[in-house]
Amino acid sequence: MSRGIQSRELQQGATIWDVARKAGVSITTVSHSLNGKGAISAATRERVRGVAAEMGYVADAMARGLRSSRMNAIGLVFRSLDSLGNYGPNGVDVFMKLAGAAAAETLNRNLGLMLVPDLSKGPLPPFSMSLDGYIVFAPHVNDPVVALLEKRGIPYVTWDRDPGRPGFRNWVAHDDAASTRRVMDHLASAGAGSIAYVGGTDANAWNLDCEAAYVSWCEETGREPRVHHVPERAGVEGGREAGSTLWEEGVPDAVFCLTGRHASGVAQEMQERGVEIPRDLLVCTGSDSEHSRQNQPPISALDVDIPAAAAALVQSLCNLMEGTSGTEPILLDARFIQRESTTP
Repeated sequence: MSRGIQSRELQQGATIWDVARKAGVSITTVSHSLNGKGAISAATRERVRGVAAEMGYVADAMARGLRSSRMNAIGLVFRSLDSLGNYGPNGVDVFMKLAGAAAAETLNRNLGLMLVPDLSKGPLPPFSMSLDGYIVFAPHVNDPVVALLEKRGIPYVTWDRDPGRPGFRNWVAHDDAASTRRVMDHLASAGAGSIAYVGGTDANAWNLDCEAAYVSWCEETGREPRVHHVPERAGVEGGREAGSTLWEEGVPDAVFCLTGRHASGVAQEMQERGVEIPRDLLVCTGSDSEHSRQNQPPISALDVDIPAAAAALVQSLCNLMEGTSGTEPILLDARFIQRESTTP
């Protein structure tokens, strides 16, 4: 591709003719591939979608025309839910609470908010590439959504740092390392010697930073780290599997699970095996949810300050869009809720 064509694509957006030419197919094939129509092989459909994503193709002519003007609307992408494959996971309410709080913040600024699925997979919702900016929740290492926004020059901020881009500073988060250490200190003060850790498998900063803080704390306090990973999508059943593994290895004094669903699963599995909580095992989670609140006994948890997070994210994005963005991340304090599961 010549530098002139590449420059035109980045500034004005690729056309369906550009995609067809690069993929070596007709424009009809491009249209059918992106819209799930026609008798097209899976391989061709996947190739065309890959080319379209790479070129940042927006299939709506009006969206392309609006790109140079303000839409007075921003987008919100939940990368955690994109990887989970379920935008309404049972018992997990933090995402929709954040969406509601962010919507209120944008309305207060006379802006609109659009919830958008994985931008790296077509077909894209109309106008998704014409929004004034984006909030990206929990980007992954080498996140294709971040890469697409970078390529299109669309302003964005992230919830949690981008683990693949250490130089990126426009992010808001709770201090995951400090929060993890607070949980560890709480469990130790409650009498726990051996403390196990159950984290997720998504390559995001929450998983990476919490695990690093846990391992560091164990080394400083002379404890042997016991790290287990469970896919986020495994939910409560994944937690039960982790609980079974912990049982077989030897029940620790305490277990810290990042997600509430995993914590509930661990607790259920242990209780069915005769382990009493909190007498025999202390259980805590890094993400409060219906699972942690409704478990018997209720599980201690770190809680996200939703209104503060939404306000900081929207304000940071507005500053960035107006060219007045700061250069330092914003760290918020997490609230620790002590419940019966860690009360000796």
